[in-house]
Amino acid sequence: MATHLQREIKQLKKSILGLGALVEDSLRRALTAIERDDETLAADAIDRDFEIDLKEVEIEEECLKALALYQPVAGDLRFIIATIKINTTLERIGDLAVNIGERALMLSGQERPAVPFDMPRFADKAQRMVSHSLDALVRADTELARVVLAADDEIDNMDTEYTTKLKAVLAEHPEAADPIVHLLQLSRFVERIADHATSIAEDVIYMVEGEIPRHSLKRAVAEAMTINEGAVDQ
Repeated sequence: MATHLQREIKQLKKSILGLGALVEDSLRRALTAIERDDETLAADAIDRDFEIDLKEVEIEEECLKALALYQPVAGDLRFIIATIKINTTLERIGDLAVNIGERALMLSGQERPAVPFDMPRFADKAQRMVSHSLDALVRADTELARVVLAADDEIDNMDTEYTTKLKAVLAEHPEAADPIVHLLQLSRFVERIADHATSIAEDVIYMVEGEIPRHSLKRAVAEAMTINEGAVDQ
């Protein structure tokens, strides 16, 4: 049974990485479509959603079959659980790529207001977070996963900066409301992609170390608060 389980896990790794490649390609096309005002790339990103959805369902079925047939434990069980979660997260990133592709079509041909913000860098950073989170999965590399976690704060700050600047431009140029609304939504989509990459990184850490990072953080904060309260009482 162990040999069959390892064969199943090997196939799951191949499947989840295949899905990751599809999602990365869709996301790259969608974001490039925004940058280049390219309707063809936008449509390509949207069209890939059906294939991504099918693959997500197949992987979930593979995981459930492995759980039912082999009753894995320890590291094998963590891998399958992490794969189920990462599978869902990748599908959501695929949905966001569709949303971005749709915004690219809506913005196509429209004059966009000048905004003093490096949008390509913002988008590229989110893309690299997704890529690094998948690399961390392939290598079972918790150090790289933690690099992804650390990058999320910068993305949040960039999202806030871009949103603030867009709203300022809107106040000065209300006639540009339509493209600005689309750009505001785009910023939110990119920020959500980074959040999902962070989620994948957390799942990789759980898979390798058996510990959920966000729970570790909560525990560390609670311990720090206890120490501080003790110091105050003394």
